[in-house]
Amino acid sequence: MAEGVGDRFQQETKYHVGKPFGSGPDWAAKPDAHKEYPQCKRVGLPAPTAGVAMSLDAAIRARRSIRSYSPKPIALEELSWLLWAADGVRQEEHGCRFRTAPSAGALYPIETYLVVNRVEGLEPGVYHYAVRPHALEAIRQGDFAVEVAQSALGQEMCADAAVVFVWTAIIQRSRWKYGQRAYRYIYLDAGHIAENLALAAASLDLGSCQIGALFDDEVNRIIEVDGVEETVVYMTCVGHPAQ
Repeated sequence: MAEGVGDRFQQETKYHVGKPFGSGPDWAAKPDAHKEYPQCKRVGLPAPTAGVAMSLDAAIRARRSIRSYSPKPIALEELSWLLWAADGVRQEEHGCRFRTAPSAGALYPIETYLVVNRVEGLEPGVYHYAVRPHALEAIRQGDFAVEVAQSALGQEMCADAAVVFVWTAIIQRSRWKYGQRAYRYIYLDAGHIAENLALAAASLDLGSCQIGALFDDEVNRIIEVDGVEETVVYMTCVGHPAQ
């Protein structure tokens, strides 16, 4: 079998017993774990509360991939809970903000963007989730439903869902410490966050579907990131299941 880039990646990012990992990170150059858009309009979110309590057992049993959605919007309170449950700040200690999802080295390379189609109290458009203040930042206003569906290899559920979560990685946040091994950790981090979201959605009787099949450059253009130092790694659509 011919060796491809994926095969080389797996081999070249291995750790080996007795082989040094490198000289260690430059702590003075540690990247900030929070991205914000001070030039954009900020939309405050309600305090994150789950509303109706559901056991973890029930949420796991309820979670499944939903690809058909009703036109019903989701509430801003529901969106607030989903954002926090996926990757919000759960605790501040010793100057660190620890999140609801695990991250290698607590470096948190993943950023959350939203393509909002139908959320009560929000204009349709592209938003960034500012973790520190638990707020949204309006990057672009307008209807991007068709565009985001086309960027997901034509999966129409992205246009039908109430909101599409777009997760990017700011590579240097992890690469600063872990070098090329960082890419493994970035993808794992994104998976942790997506599962948190899927279970949180199930707890609200909302449907979700995780999306790895996407045109990277097209998604990056929608959310206006460069695709090199920050690039899309994963997506999830969320909404009320069609009856």
